[in-house]
Parts: sequence; C-alpha cells; structure tokens
Amino acid sequence: MEKIYREMKAVGGWNIALGVVMIVVGVTVGVLTIVHGGKLLKDKSEVLF
Repeated sequence: MEKIYREMKAVGGWNIALGVVMIVVGVTVGVLTIVHGGKLLKDKSEVLF
C-alpha cells in the first residue's frame, strides 16, 4: 500500500511541474505573438499588394 502512495506522490509532482512549464510556455508564446503582431501593424503602410 505504501508503494502506491509513493507512486501517486511522484506522479502528482510531475503533473505540477509539467503544468508550470506549460503555463510558462503559453505566456511566452502569447507575448511573442502580441509583439510580432504589433510590429506588423506598425509596418503595414510599407506593405504593397
């Protein structure tokens, strides 16, 4: 029974760590998208079609 609790503790720790990593990656991608979108809007007058 104790082995099951140790395994559950390890899995829970990995889930928390992975969740934190996913949040950081999501925020980073969101910020980069906003920055690059702002650059596109700033330079849209130079774009010719």
